[in-house]
Amino acid sequence: MRTAPEVIVGEAQRVAALRGYGLLDVPVRDDELEGVVRLAAAVAGVPTATLNLIDDHRQCQLTTVGFRGSDSPRTDSMCDVRFLEGRTVWTRDASTHPDYATNPWVTGQLAAVRFYASVPLVDASGHVLGTLCVFDVVPRVVTHAQLRLLEDAAGVVMALFERRRQARDNANLAAEADEQRTLVELTMGALEERYELTEAILETIDVGVAVAGPDGRLTMLNRAARDWLGVDADTRLDRGDHLDRYTVLAADGVTRLTPEQRPLRRALVEGSVSGEERVIAVDGRPPVRLTTSGRALLAADGTRLGAVIAMSDVTRDREQRAALESAHLELADRTRELERSNDELEQFAATVSHDLRSPLTVVDGYLELLDEVYDDALGDQGRSWVATARRGLGRTLALTDALLTYAQAGATRCVRRPVDLREVLDAAVVDLRHEVVGAGALIEGGELPTLLGDESLLRQLLQNLLGNAIKHRRPDVPCRVQVTAAPTDDGWVVSVADNGRGIPADQRQRVFAMFTTLDPGARTGHGVGLATCQRIVERHGGRIWVADTPGGGATVHVGLPQSTELSSPGSPGASAHRAG
Repeated sequence: MRTAPEVIVGEAQRVAALRGYGLLDVPVRDDELEGVVRLAAAVAGVPTATLNLIDDHRQCQLTTVGFRGSDSPRTDSMCDVRFLEGRTVWTRDASTHPDYATNPWVTGQLAAVRFYASVPLVDASGHVLGTLCVFDVVPRVVTHAQLRLLEDAAGVVMALFERRRQARDNANLAAEADEQRTLVELTMGALEERYELTEAILETIDVGVAVAGPDGRLTMLNRAARDWLGVDADTRLDRGDHLDRYTVLAADGVTRLTPEQRPLRRALVEGSVSGEERVIAVDGRPPVRLTTSGRALLAADGTRLGAVIAMSDVTRDREQRAALESAHLELADRTRELERSNDELEQFAATVSHDLRSPLTVVDGYLELLDEVYDDALGDQGRSWVATARRGLGRTLALTDALLTYAQAGATRCVRRPVDLREVLDAAVVDLRHEVVGAGALIEGGELPTLLGDESLLRQLLQNLLGNAIKHRRPDVPCRVQVTAAPTDDGWVVSVADNGRGIPADQRQRVFAMFTTLDPGARTGHGVGLATCQRIVERHGGRIWVADTPGGGATVHVGLPQSTELSSPGSPGASAHRAG
């Protein structure tokens, strides 16, 4: 007989591999499989043969010849005795064999098997799914050549299993493509409803917005940007055609920037620019001084789709600064102007997030009604389309909520009062109760102090950090998150440690940037949570950073300065929140 293949015995993985073929609990009528089983019976010269699939608790006779198959407990199976060895076995008379003599298929309880032979069904990964089994009620002998033919037949069975799975996978891919197409149509319909509002906002605000495609061609300039640059977006023009119409200077107002040094190009190539000051000079117009920030637009797989920059006119602010500095005055006017620019940017983000949410919620409501009222008429495929559309809307609504939270974290006034960090942690866990229970997570709090801070913002901070730890847990270990605090010379360091997948050292600064995720394909978040945390910490005058958790995982440290120490930890004691 041929050399037995390398077999993987791990039971959980083996059963998972078996279920992946979709053969259990599904009526199967397959002429090809029946033909192979008939051939196996003919090769062995017996009247009965079967394909046995063995999961964690039963034997399923998928296809039979010479008798009517059924399911039976795995403990009653003759094949279960030796099949995990991954090799062909046979006996002339099972009633005299010590492994089989007391089996109910031999004793007469289920049958009176004497001759018995089985060939394991092993997939390409080495998992034993079951057996091709031939048997008779009288003793028999098989030759080496017959066993080889039975092993060939088992190989044909596995090939048919693989072909069946591939056909099912192809059908699923086609159905998924249809679902995605429907989702896109629904999403585009919702976005089109808000297009006019979004365009009106962009044309009204005094913040300049410019967008370029992946080739660097301008695709959009709003009113403020057109006024400053003296041009309009035209994708038919090369970048050089636009560059000849205005001049971009460095902050000194003299040094001319090359095309590669310009903010939109740098955002596209380098990934981001932040708070850079530039001067725009157009013939026949006074120069305009702008602060510019922007970033590359990325697809889920990291492919660059283009770049966007936002520009604020600080010409008047800089002129006022020069006048105030020359006269040695306080800087109140400059501060108000900068705050106005920041307020407009935050108001823009909050307005867009809020106004995008309303139509998406309406679409979700109609889809829910469609599912409830026309459930029978929709059928399985229709219900699947509706479910897919609602999942897509859910992801979009989650992103909109995250953006709104980010904007509010920067716009809300930070009122620092004595805050019991223990009570804030308990409230954050209540906010996340569904995520905690769903993940089976254990949230532990050490001895926590009363400190100076904004209670609402600190609650949002802990909620985001706990939610991030649960979201990036490891699937093979129970999720555990520990919150502790330690005093420093000027305040406290609050630490949130998890035992999850961790964050590579070279990514620990980048994760605090907006729309940054370590694994975009996994769709575990939108890359806004940690950026919001950083914003909250900065509002408190502190800092936030990431380190390793001993034994595996990531620990986020938050340093919060305190003007006056209020109390030491210990009064309420440590506590833990466990799922369920």
